[in-house]
Amino acid sequence: MSDSTSVPNSTQAFSMEDFESALQEYDYEFTRGQKIQGTIVQITSDGAYVDIGGKSPAFVPTNEAALGFVNNLEATLPIGETREFLIIREQDAEGQVTLSVRQLALDQAWADIKEMAETGKSTQMRVTGVNKGGVMGEVSGLRAFIPRSHLQQRDNLESLVGQLLTATFLEVNQENRKLVLSQRDAMRAVAMNSIQEGALMSGKIVNIKPYGVFVDLQGATGLLHIKEISSARVESLSTIFEVGQAIKVVIKQIDEHQNRMSLSIKALESYPGENIEKLEEVMANADERWEKAQNSSAEAPPVAEKTPKVDSNQESSVADVPVVEESTPEPENSVEDAPSVAETASESEMETSPEATNSEAENKTDPETEA
Repeated sequence: MSDSTSVPNSTQAFSMEDFESALQEYDYEFTRGQKIQGTIVQITSDGAYVDIGGKSPAFVPTNEAALGFVNNLEATLPIGETREFLIIREQDAEGQVTLSVRQLALDQAWADIKEMAETGKSTQMRVTGVNKGGVMGEVSGLRAFIPRSHLQQRDNLESLVGQLLTATFLEVNQENRKLVLSQRDAMRAVAMNSIQEGALMSGKIVNIKPYGVFVDLQGATGLLHIKEISSARVESLSTIFEVGQAIKVVIKQIDEHQNRMSLSIKALESYPGENIEKLEEVMANADERWEKAQNSSAEAPPVAEKTPKVDSNQESSVADVPVVEESTPEPENSVEDAPSVAETASESEMETSPEATNSEAENKTDPETEA
């Protein structure tokens, strides 16, 4: 007969001693990053003990019991409740693993935010602090930041503490725990949805460049190019406009894909150069002027294929010039990438902008665009 201590017969009874020996030889492996079900069995001043089926209960430190601050651990993790945990530290010498609810919630929050960013959705951030670069807050329990240049209000940032700001996502990086938002882009997107081509709108000048002026229109910013200001040659923009000045403009073109707008006031003139000489007077009755220009354009006969080009340096007898009458194609830089509503773009930003580069190149080759 074979020795029973060597190779056991498959039909031989399996005793409790054999079962305990097998458990010692093969134990469940709990690895870091593993999700596991457990039941809370005990609450202490330091944390909670959870039965996960191992040799000893697992432990959840108080600061890992929830995403936010825990005031009442027993209310957060009630005894007898079974739920999912994440293993954040593998077994110690006594076979105990460390669990977290907070890390699970963080992973879910990042997943939700990534989905929102990919689909272009906005979120809301409660401002909790301020530094010289912008404002800080929380989104779904994650620390977030809005740079000063992406805020509607750039001054007195302390007054924003406690406020709930609507923003879109600029950068979502879970690995580096970096979550950067933009209130400016969110406001621009809302404004762009309410703006239509051909409309006359009131705005405010927020920046002046050699090739044109940027106008804030209820949160969206468009470019009034120097060629769209008057049918006469514009010598200097700074003598006509100033930052903060109220102005009415025609929405000439909207590029939804690039999130850009091209503006014009040329059609509001009664004669070439009126916007240069009497801009305030033109703005005073801009609505009537635009309505007249639209009616005149609708009643005008078809334009001949070959129209003599008028020298912009000579006086023109044309009484009314519609928005698009030149036979030459529009310059590529007629639609400019808009800066923030509250931000006046820095010179370095405009120098690196492809559109600005095109404009500057045109200024060198076309005297009409020189500021």
